[in-house]
Amino acid sequence: MKKQPPESAAPASQLIDERIEELGDWRGDLLARLRTVIRAADPAITEEWKWRVPVWSRDGIICTGEAYKSTVKLTFARGAALEDPKGLFNASLEGNTRRAIDFREGDKVNEAALKTLVRAAAALNRAGSKG
Repeated sequence: MKKQPPESAAPASQLIDERIEELGDWRGDLLARLRTVIRAADPAITEEWKWRVPVWSRDGIICTGEAYKSTVKLTFARGAALEDPKGLFNASLEGNTRRAIDFREGDKVNEAALKTLVRAAAALNRAGSKG
């Protein structure tokens, strides 16, 4: 019986690249674009691969990027605690902790507002990691 390699055997960036390529449609293109925006928001953000999805972190999880049949979802781990003046959050609004943004094919990405949200999530994590 062949032993399966652990999920973290390859670097997270490579696994994310493979996921984007595997999608092979608008979802992969959008996930790649969202990844670029997230990484541009804060150069100290690290990429991880958990639960078979991309995870972006800084002093804790900022958000995950999941691809479904008709959506690409960014789920912010502590989204309920974030200000969202541009109204990006449109999913998982009933929870006490997480908030998400569902993107559908053809949706416009407000890159400036997304960067602001990512920076706010990173700042919240940093504030929570002190003390």
